[in-house]
Amino acid sequence: MRVLFTVSSQATHYSALVPQGWALQAAGHEVRVLCTPDQTAAVGRTGLLPVPVLDGMRVITRLRLQAYREAAEGDWPYPWLPPHPLTGEPLDDLADFDLAAFRDEVAPALAERAARGFDASVEFARAWRPHLVLHDPASLEGLLAARATGVPSALSLWGPVGTHEPEHMRIVPTDHSGSFPRHGQDAFDLDMIERVLDPCPPSLDVPAPAERLPYAYVPFNGTTPVPPWALEPPAPGRPRVCVTWSTALTATTGPNSYLLPAILEALDGLGCEVVVTATAGDVAALGAVPEGVRVTEHVPLMAVLPDCAAVVHHGGSGSAMTALWAGVPQLTATFASEQEAAGRRLAAAGAGLHLRGHEAAPAALRSAVESLVGDPAYRDGAAGLRKEMLARPTPARLVTALEHLASDAA
Repeated sequence: MRVLFTVSSQATHYSALVPQGWALQAAGHEVRVLCTPDQTAAVGRTGLLPVPVLDGMRVITRLRLQAYREAAEGDWPYPWLPPHPLTGEPLDDLADFDLAAFRDEVAPALAERAARGFDASVEFARAWRPHLVLHDPASLEGLLAARATGVPSALSLWGPVGTHEPEHMRIVPTDHSGSFPRHGQDAFDLDMIERVLDPCPPSLDVPAPAERLPYAYVPFNGTTPVPPWALEPPAPGRPRVCVTWSTALTATTGPNSYLLPAILEALDGLGCEVVVTATAGDVAALGAVPEGVRVTEHVPLMAVLPDCAAVVHHGGSGSAMTALWAGVPQLTATFASEQEAAGRRLAAAGAGLHLRGHEAAPAALRSAVESLVGDPAYRDGAAGLRKEMLARPTPARLVTALEHLASDAA
C-alpha cells in the first residue's frame, strides 16, 4: 500500500503523524511526505521520505493574521495588541497594519503560491497513485489530492483541538486560492473532512464531527540526544517540575508572551527541582536563573516527563499530549485561542490548571504549581486520562484499520 502524507510548514503540526508513518513503514507500506522546502530536513530527520513540493502562506503569518482578526473583532483578550501580521513587530494601533493593502497587494500573491502547492500535490498523487492520504489540519493539500484522485483520506488531529472550533480559533485554514473548484470540487467546506485520526482521551471531548479513527498517542519530540541526567530520578523530597516553552509563541503573539522569567521566579524557593527546556533563543534570553534550575535546549519531553510531578507550558498540543502520555499534571499559561481551548479542556478533565498568560503573575503561577504538586487529585486526573489514551489502539494496530479503509475504497 502506498500512503501519501501532506504536512504544513510547522513541524509541531505533524509530529503526531510521525509514529503513524513509522508503523506504516514497519508493516511494509510505502510512505511519502509532501512538504514545503523548508521542512525537508525536519521531515527527513523523522525517518520518513520528504517530497518538497508544497508552497503557500507561512503558518506564522496565518497565525498572526488570525490574531489580528481576533483583535479587530473584539475576541483578543490580552491588554496589548498582536504583532504586525507580516513583520512581527509590535503594533501601537490596529490601523498600523494596512488590511486593505494586504488584501489587494499581498493576498493574491500568497493565494498564487498556495495554488502551486495544491497543484503539485494533485500532480504527485496522480503520478504516484497512493491508496490512502493522511494530512495534518493545516495541510488541505492532502484532502484535495485525495478527492481529485478518488482515494480515501483522513485528517490527523495534533492535540485537544478539533476541526470544528469557533471561527476565530479554527486550526483548519480556508482555500483562499480557489484550488478545490479548479480541480473539479465544490468550494472547500469543513464538512469535506470525512475522517479524523484522533489521539485524544475521550474525556477531552474534542469537537470533530467526522468519523473518528481513535488511536493511542505516541510522542515524537524531535531527535535531540537524551542527556545522562534525564535517566536520574529526582532527589527524595524534591519533586521535579518541568518547564517547557513554545518554539514560535513570541513570533506569533508578541514579546509579552515570553513568560519563562516569571515562571522561574514563581518556582524559586518552592523546594522543587526545576528543569527548563526551550528554544535556543528563549534560553539565551533568560540570563541568570535561580539556583537549582537546570536549563537545556530541546530535550525530548518524553525523556523527562515520566519522572516529573508537574509540567508548566504554554498550552501547545505537543507539550499537552506528551504530558497526557506521561500522566503528569499540567499548568498551562496560554496566549492564543487554540492553546487556551486546550488548557481549559485539560483543566476541566481534572488533569491540571489553566491561566491566561496575561494573568499569570508569579504569585498565581506559584500557587498553581503548589496545588499540582501537593494535591493528589491532579495526579489521579492525569493518570485517568493516560489510562484512557493507552486503552486505544497503538499506531501499529491502527495500520489494519487504514488497510481496510484503503481496500474498501479500491
